[in-house]
Amino acid sequence: MTTSTAPGAPEEPVTLRERKKLRTRQALADTAVTLFAERGFDSTPLDALLDQVEVSRRTFFRNFRSKEDVAFTAAKQLWAVYLEVLDDGGTEKSGPLVDILRRAMLTTLERMDEDWYRRFPLTLRLVADSPALDGYALRHCAEVQSEIARRFDGQNPLELRLLIEFFVATWRCTLDEWLPDCTPGELPELLRLACSSMNSALALEA
Repeated sequence: MTTSTAPGAPEEPVTLRERKKLRTRQALADTAVTLFAERGFDSTPLDALLDQVEVSRRTFFRNFRSKEDVAFTAAKQLWAVYLEVLDDGGTEKSGPLVDILRRAMLTTLERMDEDWYRRFPLTLRLVADSPALDGYALRHCAEVQSEIARRFDGQNPLELRLLIEFFVATWRCTLDEWLPDCTPGELPELLRLACSSMNSALALEA
């Protein structure tokens, strides 16, 4: 038996040991994004985070693979939920694929809680300011795009890749418009606007 927890996080287990592990993981993720935002990602050593949360390196690496991994938690949470939505019928699967991708992201945003909307803008700013974290984000994005493509196997590979690239680029443009105010309720509307502009953007002439 399990109980629900934050979107994109593992379902909360009932055993005390597993609940403690989950709380430690959440504390590391929450503290990391705040600490790195205050001091800078590249200039803040991992030991500073461990001191704040009062955990050992061994405990940290049981939960995360690297400093980049813990700093990128909110973004990974978003895409984990997005892939779940594509899998679990959380959005209509008929019609143009671009509409399916858009609806899945809108459903994903509905599932994000207030804490995520607090941490996600901090994560975006960290990525923008850190070459190391930006490189990590690009690698993760490539992995996610491959996962999305796998869910639509059978389509023309080149056309599918182009479509996913266009959608991800549209999402990035949406986030650029969302920053710096980052009002939670505006993000879905900005995504709808960006997606509706995709076709007209491709038809631009010199």
